Amino acid sequence: MPHPTDLQDKVIIVTGGGSGMGRDACLALARAGARVVIGNRRAEAGEAVVEAVRALGGQAVFRVTDVSRAADCAALVRCALDHYGRLDGAFNNAGLQREFGDIHDTPDADLSDVIDINLKGVLYMMKYEAAAMLDSGGGAIVNNSSIFGLKAMPRLAYYVAAKHGIVGATRAAALDYAARGIRVNAVCPGPIKTPSYDRVTGGDDHMYDEGVPMRRIGMPGEVSAAVLWLLSAQSSYVSGAVLAVDGGMSAG
Repeated sequence: MPHPTDLQDKVIIVTGGGSGMGRDACLALARAGARVVIGNRRAEAGEAVVEAVRALGGQAVFRVTDVSRAADCAALVRCALDHYGRLDGAFNNAGLQREFGDIHDTPDADLSDVIDINLKGVLYMMKYEAAAMLDSGGGAIVNNSSIFGLKAMPRLAYYVAAKHGIVGATRAAALDYAARGIRVNAVCPGPIKTPSYDRVTGGDDHMYDEGVPMRRIGMPGEVSAAVLWLLSAQSSYVSGAVLAVDGGMSAG
């Protein structure tokens, strides 16, 4: 799939950029000519993606980032400004999922970690990204929610709550900045072939086929294509949108 041409030299932050959908987005952005600022908790993984971007002839920098910490989020945005002088876009992708279980059996630590990273991490990143983008003359933010930001899933109430929160925060922030040059949208992926997916399924690529109208799981590049479109001028009249990339799951 061709990449948007207007991302050349744009400065884009990607959180959770060390693996899965974040890693794929970093590489897709590099191929489109963007300068990528990667945040990830694991340094080795983040630095490996920087090397992969550079192997493509692209530009990237990395900073260890725990998005549950406001100071880390602010520092990642400062990293973009220090290296490239501006911020044009962001894919707020960092997230995690813990064990399935009824809410009364959910450990407090799991509940706290998922809310802190998945939801508060997006809010912290948007806070500092929006401030930088206002100074840079505008930009585009894409938040990674989930199909479970659109519908419920049994035995996963805390995760569903966080992902629904991302959808609500996306729509509210889109209204806040609509007249100030910042577009804010979200993607809601269904089952996507990532290391996280493999941990849940044991590597069974067909475990969820019966629940997906297209009868297959998605690939990271299919999410990246949607993210790059939302970051680009091709979606210039799109803000507050929540785009399901789920093989039709949310249609039923």
